[in-house]
Amino acid sequence: MLTQYINPPLNRLRISGMIKTTNFPLVWITGASTGIGRALAVKLAAHGSKVVVSARNQEKLCTLAAEAQSLAGDIFAIPLDVTDKERVKHAYSAITRDYGIPDLCVLNAGTYIPMDAAIFSADTFAKQIDINWMGVVHALDAIIPDLVDRGSGRIAVVGSVSGYRGLRTAAAYGATKAALINMCETLHMELADYGIKVQIVNPGFINTPLTAKNDFRMPSLMPVEKAANALHRGLLSDRFEITFPMRFTWMVKLMRLLPYAIYLPLISWVTKKKS
Repeated sequence: MLTQYINPPLNRLRISGMIKTTNFPLVWITGASTGIGRALAVKLAAHGSKVVVSARNQEKLCTLAAEAQSLAGDIFAIPLDVTDKERVKHAYSAITRDYGIPDLCVLNAGTYIPMDAAIFSADTFAKQIDINWMGVVHALDAIIPDLVDRGSGRIAVVGSVSGYRGLRTAAAYGATKAALINMCETLHMELADYGIKVQIVNPGFINTPLTAKNDFRMPSLMPVEKAANALHRGLLSDRFEITFPMRFTWMVKLMRLLPYAIYLPLISWVTKKKS
């Protein structure tokens, strides 16, 4: 069920405070009600940014805003379902009308539905494609024309190390993240000609409500606050890929070089179900 779009002049939440100098005066974050998106919103607002947060859950956005009253920047909430292309456009239009064109867009909305291959489900694939893949595409469709016209801006798309190679229970989820990585590689090259920086964010295992669904071992599980700090540092850099925790994600990167005869049994053992 789609979350009703809330007209910002009447229903948005505004938390005001002193404005500090920041590299990102105006930020839009999707998927900001929980996990990394929520923690990053707090981090950026603490550094003086004006942050527009979007997610389907209005109640959680209200809670986020209420907890942010002492921060240096501002937080505005616009509930949104990224699977609805027209509502994404309406939300983005409201942002540009009331605040201007964002300096940074963090496209973080996503879901993870573990799927055992023995219980294969086309519906599980479709839901994750709609949110993880098309949700980002809908936002990009709204954002890119304005950034091209302005000749500047930064877009960070949240993928996952599961997009590198196959991982247990992630046949659908990993496929959507692999698609995001491939797309961002192309956008990075092409949009650079227009002064737009595109980054892909590939976290490892982060302690969020999504990873809580896993029933296998998660090496180097990272607290969400530390993940948000790492993401914030990456956004301030010129790196194309932002990845953390570094020891785990670089191990996974190196494992991409392994032949299947070694990789598949190794990753199967590393992520085997908890006994």
